[in-house]
Amino acid sequence: MANTEESKKNEGFAVPKKNLLWIIIGFVIMVVGYALMIGGGSKNPTEFSDAIFSFRRIVLAPLVIIAGTVVVTVAIMRKK
Repeated sequence: MANTEESKKNEGFAVPKKNLLWIIIGFVIMVVGYALMIGGGSKNPTEFSDAIFSFRRIVLAPLVIIAGTVVVTVAIMRKK
């Protein structure tokens, strides 16, 4: 009898709702990081534009993406 009660309690989604919320937040942070990388090209393909080497694209965006990855990883690995 105890086995059936225990198996009913363990049914459901493998990740708790709180962790799922943190996973979604982490993915949103990662999308923001990728959006920070957008732009910087020149309109003429034969001209070089220094805008691709801005702080936002070289430093900030990768750090934001790594932060989002860390949030997702911690949310997946964290127990109840």
